[in-house]
Amino acid sequence: MNEVLERLRAEADGSPGYEALLAAGPDGLAASLTAAGQPLWARELAAYRLGMARDRRAFEPLVLLLNHRDPARCEAAAQALGVLGDPRTARAAAALATNTLRTAYALHPVRLLAALRAPESAPALISTLSRLLAPHDPYWRVALACVEGLGALADARARDVLVRAQAHPRLALAATDALNRLMAHHPDA
Repeated sequence: MNEVLERLRAEADGSPGYEALLAAGPDGLAASLTAAGQPLWARELAAYRLGMARDRRAFEPLVLLLNHRDPARCEAAAQALGVLGDPRTARAAAALATNTLRTAYALHPVRLLAALRAPESAPALISTLSRLLAPHDPYWRVALACVEGLGALADARARDVLVRAQAHPRLALAATDALNRLMAHHPDA
């Protein structure tokens, strides 16, 4: 949490609005999310604080930040969404993880899906990983996160895609580990 706040403090560059948002209560934070002309750092700070307080008014702004091109914003949004506990989170993360046009920004949605352990998690990770196993796919870090997430979920449906992932040098060790974890939970898989 402190890393996020320090990053946003630096982005605010001495703006008095930073301290005001840091001191604001839930209603003030929610109001700042809909106020016109707010800089991105202010919207992120308000959404992040609301999410960490489990206030569902943060859901939509956090999903937008989860889909941002800046990895630090995505990571902070994923953290807050994980705490928020909104039942819509897994469906939104799955939509972002499986969006073929946004694969470059799918790392944090993939990690969030694994952490959520929701019904949508394994199917979305399997779908995303299957697509990323094409030769010379540039998004191997996203593929690796899918492999690691599937290992954590130990869902038997992931067996075939994990076996295929073993053929990829950057994924082989993680895929073998994931398969071992899956077999420990499902010896008949």
